[in-house]
Amino acid sequence: MYPQEFYFTRDHEWIKVEGEIATVGITDFAQKQLGDVVYIELPAIGTVLAAHQTIGAIESVKAVSDVFSPVSGEVIEVNSALNESPELVNQDPHGQGWILRLRVKNKEELNQLMTASEYEKYVESLEV
Repeated sequence: MYPQEFYFTRDHEWIKVEGEIATVGITDFAQKQLGDVVYIELPAIGTVLAAHQTIGAIESVKAVSDVFSPVSGEVIEVNSALNESPELVNQDPHGQGWILRLRVKNKEELNQLMTASEYEKYVESLEV
């Protein structure tokens, strides 16, 4: 169900690492909990983030929820398509609905995250 090459947080963010660059978004579980996304606050390019630091917020018809950086790094790109089409987070949360890309500072932090199978078990425990 969840992409095997991704890592996941307990706050329902995902991260896909390719070399020194990581793409970050929210999970399918998170977008379903939020409902229709209407606005996403994106960080500025060049922002340096610590692991677990708030990177922005997602506003849906149900709630406003903070989004956290899974690892530390520098924001090198944001998904500007979300400014015009925030619903991409609902339609394709693990693809076109990505939020930002960052240059990873410490890959060791990935060891603190969940694999896809661990995250699936975590989500199942929440749905009971």
